[in-house]
Amino acid sequence: MQIVTDSGTDVNFTAEQLRDYNVHILPLTVTLDGKSYKEGVDIKTEDFYQLMEQSENLPLTSQPSVGEFAQLYRELAKSDSDILSIHISSGLSGTSASARAAAEMTPEANVTVVDSLSLSVPSGWQVEAAARAAKAGWGKANILELIQRIADSTDVIYTLKELKYLIHGGRISHLKGLLASMLNIKPMIGVEKQKGTYISYGQARSFSNALKGLGEYVNRKVHPGSALRIQVVHASNPDGAQALINDLSQRFECRWVPVRQLSLVLGAHVGRSMVGVAFAPAEIFDAIP
Repeated sequence: MQIVTDSGTDVNFTAEQLRDYNVHILPLTVTLDGKSYKEGVDIKTEDFYQLMEQSENLPLTSQPSVGEFAQLYRELAKSDSDILSIHISSGLSGTSASARAAAEMTPEANVTVVDSLSLSVPSGWQVEAAARAAKAGWGKANILELIQRIADSTDVIYTLKELKYLIHGGRISHLKGLLASMLNIKPMIGVEKQKGTYISYGQARSFSNALKGLGEYVNRKVHPGSALRIQVVHASNPDGAQALINDLSQRFECRWVPVRQLSLVLGAHVGRSMVGVAFAPAEIFDAIP
């Protein structure tokens, strides 16, 4: 079995592991000032954030085309027609829709498309678990059940300093966003599990209080003394990420996954200040090979 995903899933594999586990990542595209860049191919993350800050325009993003998916499925089917294609939430991107359309165009490939109903680290956890289980010889039905358990058990929450990127991307109401910006409010945002869209979990008057609010949210969601699989993610804010790690370390028994920098295409929607955390009961991952 082969695994296909997109660059918005923030998979924690090295390049060698991607090859070893037969994971294939299709890049999303970000466009600024009329020039388009494929994530992980044409530009480094920090270089793009500098361009964002220097530009008077705001970035646009797009998912891989149906044709790109179909081309990849056909090529992979030459060696193994069984393909599991796992993608960021359909509530926030058209990526999984492109994958489904491509699957219908490629009967030579046995493609199962999974809508992760999340993005970034939580989606990456699903991809990694599927890849490890597939390499261990699990059947597709068991892998899909594992992915669903991870999706049901994983939460994510993040905050950021400025709202103009979310407003521009249509991820929050323009009017609500303007009001929040005028009041200098820092939102705490998650991804709900039914439709995979953004949901507000609160707000704070300062970024430091918003970071504390993330830890308080995790505290409300887990049983005291629970062991957590936990990973902090940031766009380009290592200081904010470390402050969140320090807070969470004092609150919980953490099984840390190393800090992850957010996908560039996702960062284009939130700006470089974003810091967030994904977490789940550690026991959910004990059965993964």
